[in-house]
Amino acid sequence: MLVAAMIWGSAFVAQRLSLDSIGPFLFTGLRFLLGAFVVLVVWSIVRRRQPTAAPLSPAASPTLWRDGALLGLLVAVSISCQQIGLQYTKVANAGFISSLYVVIVPLMGVVLRHQTGIGVWLGALLAALGMYFLSVDEHFSILYGDWLQLAGSLVISAQVVLVSRFARRHDPLALALVQFVVCGVVSLAIGLAVDPLRIGDIVRAAPTILYGGALSVGVAYTIQVVAQKDAAPAHAAVIFSMEGVFAALAGWLVLGETLAPRALLGCALMLAGLIVCQVMPMWTARRDVSSDSAEPA
Repeated sequence: MLVAAMIWGSAFVAQRLSLDSIGPFLFTGLRFLLGAFVVLVVWSIVRRRQPTAAPLSPAASPTLWRDGALLGLLVAVSISCQQIGLQYTKVANAGFISSLYVVIVPLMGVVLRHQTGIGVWLGALLAALGMYFLSVDEHFSILYGDWLQLAGSLVISAQVVLVSRFARRHDPLALALVQFVVCGVVSLAIGLAVDPLRIGDIVRAAPTILYGGALSVGVAYTIQVVAQKDAAPAHAAVIFSMEGVFAALAGWLVLGETLAPRALLGCALMLAGLIVCQVMPMWTARRDVSSDSAEPA
C-alpha cells in the first residue's frame, strides 16, 4: 500500500509535466484507457484461474456496467478538476488537498446517519486548519487551483462511498475495469472536442501517459485491491494518506518546487488530521473492547 501511495503521489508530477504537451482531457482519457488495459490483463489472468467468474459483457452484467459507469463519471469529473487545477497550483498543494478524501468520507457518514466519533471531527479540524496555512496567501485568498483540487476531492469522496457499496456486489477488478473504461472514453470524447489534437504532442506526452496510466491507474490500483484483502480499512486509509507527502517530495525533487514555512506547517497539520481521523476512532474502539472484556461476568 505504501508503494501504491508513492506511485499516486509521484504521478502528480507526471500530470503537471503532461500539461506542457497535451490538453488535460486528452491526457486523462488516454491515461485511463491505458490503465484499463493493464487492469484488463490482470483481470483476464485472474479469470483463467477462476473459470466460474461472471462474464464482463454489458448484456450479461447490466448492473456491473451501470454501477461502473456511475463510478467512471465521478472519477472523470474528479480527475478533470485535479488535472486542470494543476495548472494553477503546486504539486504539493494538489497532493495534500486531494488526500482530504480520507477526512471527507467519514464526514459524509454524518449525512448518511453513520456514527461519527470525536476523532473524525478533530481530524477534520486539523485538516481544515492545515489547508488554510497551505493554500491561503498573504492577501487572504485561496489559489484558484486549490479550489479545483478541493472540488475534485469532494467528488472522489462520493466515489469512494459508492465503491464501498458496489464492491460487495461485483468483482472488484471487473468494477475497476468498467469505471476506468467509462472515465477514459468520456474524457477522451471531451478532449477530442476541446483540446488540440496533434500526434507530435501525444508522442511528447507519452512518458507521462505511460506513468500516469500504466503505473498510477493500472499497477497501483491492482496493488491496492490485492493489499487491502489483508488490511484493516483504517490502516489502509492512513497509509494512502501518505500520497500527499510523496507528491510534495516528488515536486521538490523533479520540479524544484519549494514550500514556505507557512505552507510546510499546513502540510504537517493536514497530515496530522488525516492520521488522527483514522487512528483515533480505531484506538477508541480497541479501548472499549478491552474495557468490556475486562469487566467481570
